[in-house]
Amino acid sequence: MLRHLREDISVIFERDPAARTTWEVLTCYPGLHAVMLHRFAHRLWRARLRWLARFVAYLSRAATGIEIHPAASIGRRFFIDHGMGVVIGETAIIGDGCTLYHGVTLGGTSWQGGKRHPTLGDGVIVGAGAKILGPILIGHGAKIGSNAVVVHDVPPMATAVGIPARVVAPDSDGPGKGFAAYALTRDLDDPLVQAIADLEARAGLQEARLAELSDRLAAQGDALRQAAGTGR
Repeated sequence: MLRHLREDISVIFERDPAARTTWEVLTCYPGLHAVMLHRFAHRLWRARLRWLARFVAYLSRAATGIEIHPAASIGRRFFIDHGMGVVIGETAIIGDGCTLYHGVTLGGTSWQGGKRHPTLGDGVIVGAGAKILGPILIGHGAKIGSNAVVVHDVPPMATAVGIPARVVAPDSDGPGKGFAAYALTRDLDDPLVQAIADLEARAGLQEARLAELSDRLAAQGDALRQAAGTGR
């Protein structure tokens, strides 16, 4: 337990430049408090002390604004930045080294039992307000842009943006190129938005060409009429 706490504190210093001292992190970071309480509640859940586990999770939610079901499985070095409004469902699985920002939901889409919530691979970054819904897999090192709504699997090292989320491209930066706050990368535009912009640009070029052709035809028509008038 103490080893996990040390790792959770160290990862905050790695990913949040606002963190100054260990005491500040221990006392002022609700994301850390939520993770600590969840690890305790998860142990209670696995010991079949289900009501007590849920009550600890309820107290954690009241204190931090972060709701994590005690049955959810969370790996090492997990960081919730800011945290308010984060919801992690019962059958969610989160790998090592993941980061979630405020307003993120790992939600279920089925009333039936079994796996209903997402699985996040190692090193996944989920931007603020993103919703990942259903028993889908987010591959290792993937990034989910802020406010994206993800309902399909995302391959490893890819970036998904938009509503519904679409994969932009595999991340050429790779996992060793530094932490990407809020899952921001160089080419984060929604591919659908890019396609619409391309269509608009092409339509503008076609309109310009049609206008040019119309002017040329009008000029040739005037010249023909003048030539016909001179011939008379």
